[in-house]
Amino acid sequence: MFFEKDKPQVRVDLMSQADLPEIMAIEQASFRSPWTQGMFLDEMRTTHAQCLAVKIRKGQKAEIAAYMIFWLVADEGHLHKMAVKMEYRRLGLAASLMNVMKDIAAQMGISRRTLEVRESNDGAIHLYRKCGFVVKGRRPNYYDDTHEAALIMWAEP
Repeated sequence: MFFEKDKPQVRVDLMSQADLPEIMAIEQASFRSPWTQGMFLDEMRTTHAQCLAVKIRKGQKAEIAAYMIFWLVADEGHLHKMAVKMEYRRLGLAASLMNVMKDIAAQMGISRRTLEVRESNDGAIHLYRKCGFVVKGRRPNYYDDTHEAALIMWAEP
């Protein structure tokens, strides 16, 4: 996706190994227990994983603004990881990525989508609800670092 000339250009691409230094910086700034580079590489090698990077170009400079990893397995899409770089938050990138996930899943005949989210992550829960997800369950002690529970959310037709 590109926009008018002289305005920032936004593009969603498949994540590449060359993107990992920027993705790792966003990952470490965004999560208490960040994934390792090896975990990202494993996801990029997984056939049912969709690994996406949002790239913003301003003039000659391009940077990773956000990323998402989700799986398409059987009859569902499962969000595994999403983060937006601090200076690009609250601009709609995360909601746009959620729509990209929905569109890619629909192209594969998949309409059900799911995710887990920390109970305390009010911002993410609000975003997911806006995107049509509802809480359907709870996993106690889901997160190793804090033993916090995860809410299981689903978006279904």
